[in-house]
Amino acid sequence: MKQTPFYQTHVDTGAKMGAFAGFDMPLFYPLGVMKEHEHTRHSAGLFDISHMVHVSVSGKDAAALVAALCPYHADQQAEGQARYTFMLTENAGIIDDLIVTRLADQRYLIVANAGCAEKDVAHIQDVASKFDVVVEIIPRAFVALQGPAAEAVLASHFDVGDMDFMTATEPADGWFISRTGYTGEDGFEIAMPEGDGVAFADKLTSDQRVEWIGLGARDSLRLEAGLPLYGQDLSEEITPHEAGLLWAIPKDLREGGPYNGADALAAKIAAGRSRMRVGLLPQGRPVRGEAVLVDEAGSEIGMVTSGGFGPSLKAPMAMGLVSLAAADAPIFADMRGKKIPMLRVKPPFVPHNYKR
Repeated sequence: MKQTPFYQTHVDTGAKMGAFAGFDMPLFYPLGVMKEHEHTRHSAGLFDISHMVHVSVSGKDAAALVAALCPYHADQQAEGQARYTFMLTENAGIIDDLIVTRLADQRYLIVANAGCAEKDVAHIQDVASKFDVVVEIIPRAFVALQGPAAEAVLASHFDVGDMDFMTATEPADGWFISRTGYTGEDGFEIAMPEGDGVAFADKLTSDQRVEWIGLGARDSLRLEAGLPLYGQDLSEEITPHEAGLLWAIPKDLREGGPYNGADALAAKIAAGRSRMRVGLLPQGRPVRGEAVLVDEAGSEIGMVTSGGFGPSLKAPMAMGLVSLAAADAPIFADMRGKKIPMLRVKPPFVPHNYKR
């Protein structure tokens, strides 16, 4: 398995390690998943996200390439602005969801999920062959500092007080900071040369407000925030319309555009979706992903895509894909023949605390 620049730090800190997207990653630390989750909600958690891939796109056709890859007007994106978006298959399924930041007039940074790195890079390079651009993979140490104390902690090292949610800056050569994250809390994602990672993380964790946080708490935090996870809530078999992500596509581009999958997406939107992503509150024990969802008669109407216990919510929570025809009727999870009532709600389960 691959290791991030922080591998030995995790081991020395007492982390329980496990496989994730081909990397040996920290699942949790001695603090434990529950307390790590609560610490992030109340102070500042530090996450190793170095397994994610950074793709630099530069050159005179950089904006045109991004517009061909993703359904938004890349040429209208302001410098220093980050954008949540995705790449689509020819059939309008989601190849991966991304954060794309415009760093300069002819330079963009695409940050993609680790589990999709190989296919993402291949797709980007394939489309890029038609444009006058340079595509470069940037190896970096990458951490997320998340929680209400994140700004105060990071302000001791960089001037970040004036940054708003979904903005970014390059404070030094090889460094990148965005006010983004996947916990629902205010926070930052900080990339740096690999050799600088451990020393910088040590500076952050020397602050008593900061604790290392593993993948277990990362998942419960993002699920409470109602944020979809690729490979569970999103896939090449799920369209942005079904996933509830049309808000990320400008209205004029929903009817067609220069991006891959545009015609298929427009046709699917016109035809109407047959299923949709919903939030669910299990009335009882937690229900995990891949559990079958049924109606009162026991007929299958969908499936749970993500599920678990919400420490801040103090209750089980889940997201699922449900047949549109049955979405307003009573929903149950079939747990080995026992029907668990599932109350449909609109995510997030816990309010977001982004700095706007």
